[in-house]
Amino acid sequence: MRVLVIGSGGREHALCRALADSSSCTHVFAAPGNPGTAAVGTNLSLDPADHSAVARSVQEHDIDYTIIGPEKPLVDGIADHLRAHDHPVMGPSADAARLEGSKAFAKSFMQEHGIPTASFRTFEANEAEAAHDYIRTQPVPVVVKASGLAGGKGALVCTTREEAHEALDRIVDDRDFGAAGDRVVIEAFMEGDEASVFVLTDGDRYVVCPPSQDHKAIGEGGTGPNTGGMGAYAPTPLVDGATLTAVCRTVVEPTLKGLSDAGTPYQGILYVGLMLTDDGPKVVEYNCRWGDPEAQVVLPLLENDHAALFDAVARNALTGVQVRASAEACVGVVLASQGYPHDYDTGVLIEGVDLAEQMEGVHVIHAGTRLTEDGTLVTDGGRVLCVVATAPTLETAIERAYEGADAIQFDGKTLRRDIARSGLMAT
Repeated sequence: MRVLVIGSGGREHALCRALADSSSCTHVFAAPGNPGTAAVGTNLSLDPADHSAVARSVQEHDIDYTIIGPEKPLVDGIADHLRAHDHPVMGPSADAARLEGSKAFAKSFMQEHGIPTASFRTFEANEAEAAHDYIRTQPVPVVVKASGLAGGKGALVCTTREEAHEALDRIVDDRDFGAAGDRVVIEAFMEGDEASVFVLTDGDRYVVCPPSQDHKAIGEGGTGPNTGGMGAYAPTPLVDGATLTAVCRTVVEPTLKGLSDAGTPYQGILYVGLMLTDDGPKVVEYNCRWGDPEAQVVLPLLENDHAALFDAVARNALTGVQVRASAEACVGVVLASQGYPHDYDTGVLIEGVDLAEQMEGVHVIHAGTRLTEDGTLVTDGGRVLCVVATAPTLETAIERAYEGADAIQFDGKTLRRDIARSGLMAT
């Protein structure tokens, strides 16, 4: 099979790497890709926003199916466009992708279908005064969210009402998240541990991947502003068999049924972000694609032929397919640019990637990197690399990941030193 992966970040490199290792995949393409995807396949100079150009490239390169990595192309309807040209896609339609594209839609959907989540109210941007009035009646902490896509940074946890009013002003008046702030969701704060569950579904059937835990905040102990993710590990002991069964029964199945009943069946990877509360698991958010950096630690644990598994999803052929998961643990530590998630420099020399990849159980995923004309590797984004390690135990995987992270050097390198520590405490 010849497979195309749309996107240019760490998630896409992780997908391309998994596909390249699959016996049934003869060639993997990435559009536009990055230096990591180029090392395992062929990068295509395509703009994911140009759906017609993508469709033409699919024909030109005889692609068997396409995986859509980032959320924005999905929300913008790229999967619909490719399917209209009879091309199989692993990724939901624009209507189904509203689960991520609009937090307001997702919350209303959960309310309609009895899916456990935090209580909430939704306000239009021109209803700011009513939103401020609502904040005055709510206990704190409270969460203020831009409804649209905000790169994982649009959910603001506020410990005081003053912070909540300021967060609302940032979203609505200052437009910190652009058009994502056209609607605002204000919801109750949920206490507990967060975890991520990924479900592969062909629209009728689904299979579940090993649960993982992301670390969203920039600082250790979950402090500072949210980022796109500073590291992850899998499987997480926080989601045991009973909890996973409950998630499937109370979240996954009613979600897929509700979408199917509405005439918008979901086909692709459904990411359920959970809060594990004293009252049971509740949904924090849905995402309509693989998580980043969760994909980096979940994919290495899948013992299936990745290309064949994803092909079954894209072709509505999951009947009889089961996920086989390794008994090992996997940890990913993100190396970020100084200043991320705010302003940061690019073009900074990166050294030591080869040293890290020579270590036992370690590989390095490219996210925000590029090669200069003379072949020098430099930074080109906020999240630069993700050092991934597998091992028989979580403790050893942590040690290997940080050994690899310490072997890589670039000015301003920023990382958390507590990735996966909560998993050790839970065992």
